[in-house]
Amino acid sequence: MSITDIQNSAESRMGKSLETLKANLAKIRTGRAHTGILDHVQVEYYGSPVPISQVANVTLLDARTLIVSVWERNLGSAVEKAIRDSDLGLNPVGMGDSIRVPMPALTEERRRDLNKVVKSEGEDAKIAIRNLRRDANEAFKKLVKEKEISEDDERRAQDVVQKLTDRCVVEIDKMILQKEAEIMTV
Repeated sequence: MSITDIQNSAESRMGKSLETLKANLAKIRTGRAHTGILDHVQVEYYGSPVPISQVANVTLLDARTLIVSVWERNLGSAVEKAIRDSDLGLNPVGMGDSIRVPMPALTEERRRDLNKVVKSEGEDAKIAIRNLRRDANEAFKKLVKEKEISEDDERRAQDVVQKLTDRCVVEIDKMILQKEAEIMTV
């Protein structure tokens, strides 16, 4: 494995960590309805759990209400139960072949709790990035030990990975600040 391979691997894995953070932050609700909020909710469908998107259409009725249109009429109660049992704090209302999911307004206390969750997600992402940096640096040390690269090459390669790590941490901080602002907006 060469220096470039290690750096490219670290860069792609750090990018995946940023994408994971972005997806996790999208799941945290902000008081406004968006169709992605139900993406991780699983419904029991013929004995196996599947995402709601595979058994129903999720659309916006207005800024605070989702409509879930179930494809099979007998699944309505299962979808309703799955939404109610999820950790989102939502209370769906069945209306024939569709389900209304109103988004309750967030209280100040709930907003602060959500900000703590956002900070925790950000910290987890930073830890993942730092672990990737550590793995890359260990790979560089291994190459030096095997006399495949010089110590100067190792130092330069570590500097490149450190700059990449710093860029990713700045990006994580931006995402966290943006999400916190979104949550605190009434």
